[in-house]
Amino acid sequence: MIIENEQSKMTKQDLTKAFFRSQLLMATSNFERMQALGAYYSIVPTLKKIYGDKPKEERVAAIKRHLEFFNTNPYVYGPILGITMAMEEQTPEDQKESVFAVKTGLMGPFAGLGDSLLAMTVVPIYMSIASGLAIEGNPIGPILFFILFSLTIWPLKYKGIFMGYEKGSALLTGENGNKMLKWLATMGNVVGMMVVGSLIVSTVKINIPIEYTVGESTIKIQEMLDGIMPNFFPLLITLLVYYLLKKRNAKNAVAIIVSIMVIGIFLSIIGILA
Repeated sequence: MIIENEQSKMTKQDLTKAFFRSQLLMATSNFERMQALGAYYSIVPTLKKIYGDKPKEERVAAIKRHLEFFNTNPYVYGPILGITMAMEEQTPEDQKESVFAVKTGLMGPFAGLGDSLLAMTVVPIYMSIASGLAIEGNPIGPILFFILFSLTIWPLKYKGIFMGYEKGSALLTGENGNKMLKWLATMGNVVGMMVVGSLIVSTVKINIPIEYTVGESTIKIQEMLDGIMPNFFPLLITLLVYYLLKKRNAKNAVAIIVSIMVIGIFLSIIGILA
C-alpha cells in the first residue's frame, strides 16, 4: 500500500516503472562514477513528475545530484531507490542536499549487506546446487539456478522499492520528520566520509622503496613514514586530486587521471616509486 498525502505524487505505476528501470543499474557502470548513470536512469520519470513545472535551475540541480558517484550491491538497490524517491518528492528544495547525503550514506551499508548475505552466500549456494546437477549431465541444473535466483532476487528488489518509499514517506511526513531528516543527513555524511576514508586506504597504494644506510643501520623511507603516519602519501594525493577536481568542477578529470598515470610510471622507472 502506497502512503497518500497532500504532497504525494508517486503511484504504484511510478514505483513499478522505477523497478524495471533499476534493472539497468549496472549497464553503464564505469570507473569514474560507477553506477551513477544507471541510478539516474531509474529515477528519471520521478524527477520529471516532480520537477516538470519547476524552474530550470532546480531541474538541473536534481540531475546533477543524481549523477554523482554511486555504487552499491544491485540486489539491494531497491530500498535506496524507494527512499530517494520519497525524499525527492517531499523534501523542501533548500534541504535537497540531504537527498544526496542519505543516498550515498546508505550505499555502503546496503552494499555490505547485499555482498555478504546474497552475492557471497545465497547465490553461491544456488550455484553449487545447480553445478552439481549440471556436472552429472542433468539439464535441470542451470534452469534450477535461474528459478531459485529469480524467486529470491526479483521479489526482494521489487518489494524493496515499495518498502523504501513507504518507510521514507512515513518518516518524512511524521511528527518528527524534520528532526529525523537532519539526523539521516548527518548520518549519511558520516558514513560517506567513513566509506571514502576506507577507499583511500584500500585502493590508493604508494610505496617508496628508497633506503639508505647510516653506519650499520638501514633506514627505509616507507617504514619511517608509516611509523609517523600510515598512508600519509595516499591521503595527500587524494586531497590534491580532490582540490584539482573541485577547482575545475571535475571538468579536468580525464587530464588528472592521465597525468597520474604518466607521473606514476615515470617515478617507477627512476626508482622513486615501487
